[in-house]
Amino acid sequence: MPKQPYRFSYLLLTRLLLLWVSATFPAQAQSVYTQETALARDTVPSFKRHLPWLAAGAATVYVGGLVYLNHTWYEKEKTRFHWFNDSHEWKQLDKAGHFWGAFHESRLGADLLRKAGVSEKKAIWYGGALGFVLQTPIEYFDGRSPAYGASFTDIAANTAGSLAVIGQQLAWGELRVLPKYSFHRTPYAPLRPNVLGNGLSEEFLKDYNGHTYWLSVDLAKFLSPTSRFPKWLNPALGYGVEEMVFNDAAANRTLGLHAYRQYYLSVDLNWQAIHTRSKFLKSAFYVLSIFKFPAPALEYNGRQGWKMHGLYF
Repeated sequence: MPKQPYRFSYLLLTRLLLLWVSATFPAQAQSVYTQETALARDTVPSFKRHLPWLAAGAATVYVGGLVYLNHTWYEKEKTRFHWFNDSHEWKQLDKAGHFWGAFHESRLGADLLRKAGVSEKKAIWYGGALGFVLQTPIEYFDGRSPAYGASFTDIAANTAGSLAVIGQQLAWGELRVLPKYSFHRTPYAPLRPNVLGNGLSEEFLKDYNGHTYWLSVDLAKFLSPTSRFPKWLNPALGYGVEEMVFNDAAANRTLGLHAYRQYYLSVDLNWQAIHTRSKFLKSAFYVLSIFKFPAPALEYNGRQGWKMHGLYF
């Protein structure tokens, strides 16, 4: 049985926590000390006063969500802790989701600790572990469920997301490659709404056919400082799937569907390269940088070959 459906509550919880904290306390985008970040240090004492309350509130909501999830999904039937190999399922798009979530949670953790005045290395290592810490406890519940099992590959994807933040910060002192997410509605969710979602809000998290995960590259930071390449424009590589109503290929074929992979080349908007003094806009840009900006995209898949999208979500 696929694990995906009952993860909805947990994934929604962690994503909402991420967006709430990001919007409430805009963190510094980088650790490079510019005049703007120097001015931002003046806010550190104020932020330190709020940080314990913020951490306590977030921890309460998060732990409460885990308790609710355990009670709702797992309490009826439990077994001895065991492992399950799901590396072959859903064409690994769920692993991309784990990586994306862990990355941005770790990114936020490092930025918040840095803004609170924690030393640079501690902010990177302790904050950078946040994604792993938030995402991985669900594996314990999976391991106690007779229908599922803890997943090494889920834990590996969580770890990779956190390490991608830590590695970039240690190597460059900033983030130059960001995983991003985009979504479009598909005709497949109504074929299996209990798994792929019933309505837009559920499909946003559950319909893998409408999910695309991207790597958005801040190319300007790899080029010479004198380069005229626009700082607000990033090339982006994407990955998605289509015709995947059931994870099992035989079940898919009963609907006349054959799941296949999709690869994309597009451009993306680098929100945080847009200079503003507005705290509201800084918060908005920080949150928006989690998502891929709609743009033209070139697609390749093994079914149809090359395709051009005038505007791809």
